[in-house]
Amino acid sequence: QVQLVESGGGLVQPGGSLRLSCAASGFTLDYYAIGWFRQAPGKEREAVSCISMSDGSTYYADSVKGRFTISRDNAKKLVYLQMNSLKPEDTAVYYCATDFGIIPMDRCAVDEYDYWGQGTQVTVSS
Repeated sequence: QVQLVESGGGLVQPGGSLRLSCAASGFTLDYYAIGWFRQAPGKEREAVSCISMSDGSTYYADSVKGRFTISRDNAKKLVYLQMNSLKPEDTAVYYCATDFGIIPMDRCAVDEYDYWGQGTQVTVSS
């Protein structure tokens, strides 16, 4: 079955960096997208960044543009989220998710994605 596993979370000081990884398995498709989403305590889950695995097109939320970079390794079905210049407001559980088909990047939204990982905690604090 479809499985997504996140790794790379942890505790980092403000201004620091982390790289999250998302490993997908259980399907063989040419057209699909993987996204990163996050949920802070008491807040709704929100989109952070998405990438089309077929053409590499990307989406970034305004709050992370210029600080986060999403990338992919199609052969390994891996997606990375490089997070630099981290801020306390980036603290959240980060989830990766996948959606099948040709997914426009302007549909990088929680209700668009069907399969989800368990999440990894990112805490930015001094």
